[in-house]
Amino acid sequence: MNQHDQYMADFMAIFQSLERWGPGSDEDSLRALEQVPVTPTQVADIGCGKGFATTLLAEHTRAQIMAVDNETGALDQLNQRLNALGLEDRVRTTCASMTELPFPPGHFDLIWAEASAYIMGVEKALTSWKTLLQPQGCMVISDLVWLTDSPSPAAVDFWQQEYPDMQTVAARKRQMQQTGYQVIDHFPLSQQAWVNYYEPLKARVNALKPQMAGSQALADCEREIALYEQHLGEFGYEMFILQL
Repeated sequence: MNQHDQYMADFMAIFQSLERWGPGSDEDSLRALEQVPVTPTQVADIGCGKGFATTLLAEHTRAQIMAVDNETGALDQLNQRLNALGLEDRVRTTCASMTELPFPPGHFDLIWAEASAYIMGVEKALTSWKTLLQPQGCMVISDLVWLTDSPSPAAVDFWQQEYPDMQTVAARKRQMQQTGYQVIDHFPLSQQAWVNYYEPLKARVNALKPQMAGSQALADCEREIALYEQHLGEFGYEMFILQL
């Protein structure tokens, strides 16, 4: 196994059993949904992971939902959850790359993407996914942003390596408007959204230390947890509600 393959294997060993793969909470997702200015009938949840937002959208709308991710294990767990809740007829899962989505133009009136658009680049996602929306269609995106104009050197150094395209809220809003969207509203994710992600991650990392000594993936997770504990407030996730 080469170095990259070993890193990815370790990464999945850390995250596979975790429920959330990024900061989030039902309360924040519902707050965003309440501000969507259309009644959605066809929804795409892009980068759905294990489907927390997918399930919430199915429970709180009457829409048909397409849940998209490129990790089959996550989709399998989502399907199990949907079956247990009796929501399997409302949601279809699709294993696909967000850069090559297999849907026709104008198919959706709402695209949902929590903590996922950064993978292909927010600007590219805004442009590429726009073609999938109906006229006056909406998009909900959460993205990691700078919350200060003067972040600490430690935070800058870390995020320049991990997310070099990280922007301020004002810069992201300009990009969204220049791409043709109206910014209906935006708000920072709650403290609970971070606790929901980082507390289980920290427990998992500590549990794996004895058997994964020397793992670069584990070390990277420890660095991120330390940064979260010391510098949250300089950065955070922002939820954006957009409309064409």
